[in-house]
Amino acid sequence: MSLPIRLLLAVAGAIAVVFVARDVPNFGVLQAFISMLLIVAVVGLLAWLRR
Repeated sequence: MSLPIRLLLAVAGAIAVVFVARDVPNFGVLQAFISMLLIVAVVGLLAWLRR
């Protein structure tokens, strides 16, 4: 279970770096927000494909 989470956080970190530097104190918060958006997007896509 930790592999999908690590992959998700790696992708979210790569996206977050585009907007802010890694040494910003709120980088972890932004990374978590982007990872939640990715989860919502994947779940929404799966729900849309099931229709």
